[in-house]
Amino acid sequence: MSKRDLKKYLAELNKEQLEEQIIELYEKFAPVKVYYNFVFNPKEETLLQECKLKISNEYYPVKKLGRRSKPKMRRSVAQKYIKHFILLGVDPFIIADVMLYNIEIAQTFSSENTIKNDLFFKSMFNSFEQAVIFLIANGILNDFKPRIIAIHNQSIVQKWYNEPEFNATIERFEY
Repeated sequence: MSKRDLKKYLAELNKEQLEEQIIELYEKFAPVKVYYNFVFNPKEETLLQECKLKISNEYYPVKKLGRRSKPKMRRSVAQKYIKHFILLGVDPFIIADVMLYNIEIAQTFSSENTIKNDLFFKSMFNSFEQAVIFLIANGILNDFKPRIIAIHNQSIVQKWYNEPEFNATIERFEY
């Protein structure tokens, strides 16, 4: 069904029928329920804290039954939250904060642990590049410039093999 056909169909329904359909969608489909719960009660700060906790648990897992779990370091956890926040229409400043937090916590972990997996560094660069593109697209780059530069500086201090790629990304918006 096209959007045009849907509009035509909805125009034919009365208010009660529309309400019934929306309630049915709300009950049947979890994404619809999540969307409406967010629209009517956008606890963005709570979502942000929950998200940051999950991301940090990827690098610093909570002890379970007296023993420490091994860090998983999955970028996908943060990516899932970022995608979810974009779909919900969360404030771009909060999305940008999550994007940068993901890289910052990974760099904190990297500064304390030796990481031999090149995919980790490539993944962090991809996150960095996506964050910069998002910041530029939303016109909020200047608000986050100090954090972007700090991330780049950490890639230098920690001698990340792909630091030149971070540098190239920074140079694009500095000149």
